[in-house]
Amino acid sequence: MIISDFAGILGFSVAAAFTPGPNNLIALASGANFGYRKTLPHVLGVCVGFTVMLALMGLGLGSLFRAVPLAYTILKYASFAYLMFLAWKIATSKGIGEGAAASRPFSVLSTATFQWVNPKAWIAAITIVSSFTAPERFWVSLSINGAINIVLAFLAVSSWALFGTAVKNWLTRPLWYRVFNWTMAILLVATVAPSVFRH
Repeated sequence: MIISDFAGILGFSVAAAFTPGPNNLIALASGANFGYRKTLPHVLGVCVGFTVMLALMGLGLGSLFRAVPLAYTILKYASFAYLMFLAWKIATSKGIGEGAAASRPFSVLSTATFQWVNPKAWIAAITIVSSFTAPERFWVSLSINGAINIVLAFLAVSSWALFGTAVKNWLTRPLWYRVFNWTMAILLVATVAPSVFRH
């Protein structure tokens, strides 16, 4: 990979990973509610889910969706319903330290599944496959670019989770805690809904 190609993928990946988006907002909320250690499955789930998505895009999933638009439509709305469930879990989380069953951190599987409704993940995967891979060495370049993105995703989502952990002490008052969680839930839906319902 020449220097200009590396600079391009690195610049794109840093911007995609660290800017606000669903994964980072969930990490922020989870860090504030549960701390970093219990948010680590969410961080790992982002990495696993994006890896699978990127591999499937490389194998031609985008072509399948173009050939059978109904498959994408069904996946899109089913995923959005799942997003609403995740937002509700954040909004109704119990007080810090209560550890109620209804307020568990997100698992690796739930977060990996969530990537299918995350517009930032779709944009990143499509852009990497279409713009930053070399046709003559497709899988090598895709693997290198994917590895760069997975490392950056881990660092980015971790940093948002750690920031959430840092503000945890500010949320000891029940009212502030509820306002924070509802704000995170609303922002989560707001970051995804426009892309889901755009025609």
